[in-house]
Amino acid sequence: MTLTYLLIAVVLAALLGMLRQNRWRLLLLLAASALAVFALQPALPVRGLDFWLPTATLALTVLAWILTTPPEQRSWRANWPAASILGGVVLLLGLSRYLGFSLPLTASKPPQILQILVGLAVVLFIALVMIRFTKPGKAWLAAGLIFILLLFVILKLPALSIVVGMGLRSLNQQSVNLATPLDLRWLGFSYIAFRILHTIRDRQSGRLPAVSLQEYVTYIIFFPTLTAGPIDRIERFMGDLRDPAGLTADDLGIAGKRLALGMFKKFAVADGLALIALNATNALQVRTAGWGWILLYAYAFQILFDFSGYTDIAIGLGRLLGFKLPENFNSPYLKPNLTQFWNNWHMTLTQWFRAYFYNPLTRALRSGKKRLSIPVIILITQLATMVLIGLWHGITWNFVLWGAWHGVGLFLHNRWSDWTKVRFAALAGGLQKVLNAGGTLLTFQYVALGWVFFALPDPSVSFHFLKVLF
Repeated sequence: MTLTYLLIAVVLAALLGMLRQNRWRLLLLLAASALAVFALQPALPVRGLDFWLPTATLALTVLAWILTTPPEQRSWRANWPAASILGGVVLLLGLSRYLGFSLPLTASKPPQILQILVGLAVVLFIALVMIRFTKPGKAWLAAGLIFILLLFVILKLPALSIVVGMGLRSLNQQSVNLATPLDLRWLGFSYIAFRILHTIRDRQSGRLPAVSLQEYVTYIIFFPTLTAGPIDRIERFMGDLRDPAGLTADDLGIAGKRLALGMFKKFAVADGLALIALNATNALQVRTAGWGWILLYAYAFQILFDFSGYTDIAIGLGRLLGFKLPENFNSPYLKPNLTQFWNNWHMTLTQWFRAYFYNPLTRALRSGKKRLSIPVIILITQLATMVLIGLWHGITWNFVLWGAWHGVGLFLHNRWSDWTKVRFAALAGGLQKVLNAGGTLLTFQYVALGWVFFALPDPSVSFHFLKVLF
């Protein structure tokens, strides 16, 4: 998100925030979020793809709503305004191709209007078939989960991304030899996928509240959280969406502070640190350990301020709109152990994995026929969870190593904590503070070393850089 788009988003959020009690508020919020899906999508080298991917986001969200909604709640009379807005946004942006000037709402000129009409007709046909023949039963919900996960694998696995990119380039009569994984940069898909998966899993367990098409799509593509989260829960989001309080001076003050802090973190601190932060180029150029540590620490703070800055911006925009979005960061580098670090770093992501993977896996292992010891269960669950979090960022060996690094670290801390909680319980306050300070330094160092795998493209470069550090 550029500073220009951010300022536009602030103005838009402030205007919509003044309409909290207006009956048009929800539809305007839906339209604004749908436009943001197109406006924030980066330009792509495959012709027309930067228009089709946002269109696919809207289509996927609508189909996910049908999949998770009982047939009796799919009334056209109740949901036609939302469907009309979504289709209208796609059509109007497509028609902008014929203006004498380009709008800053699409990364490049949209495809021919006939292609767009055919695409919308295909989506409408699929939606009608699903409305007629599907209901949120086990088989269909499982198929939805598998489909989202397959899309995720295609986008996150470079080898598959290149193959798909080559196919799309061939259809467009472009050079297939130039295909790269960057051909498929689908804006916000990681967060969109997690929200859809959350609603599918909650429908499977019977916890998903009844929501209209308008409410569901707004939740999935809510523009303040589209690019970098936080990953909100639908039941919490619905409370703010349906019953917003009036815009108060307190809201304006909190929103202003979070927006100012977020912009400072992102555009001043993070972007400044990016000039010297560790990357694939300077990792191979640095020759001394001292400069290596400077690059690594710069990256450690750059990723913190970049990500937490986006979170502050999202929370500030949400507050203007009447939403109290969940926090995502709470001084993670000041925590005295790795468990507390992960309880305070990208909190909504770790909470998502804890609810939908870690806890179910732990229960399954504990109730299995083959009895496993508690330490073995802890090792398996923490290692598997952290490797999956690594793969969420990208399906590469480096992200596997990064996840394994943290999984092993969490297991070691768990065993250490279990061994010391009785032995160190009687320590005096001063000594306990010294131990906490030492734990904070050690934890930060461990996390910083893990960023080597996160920041660099492959294990050979990572191990070369670690050699330089030591």
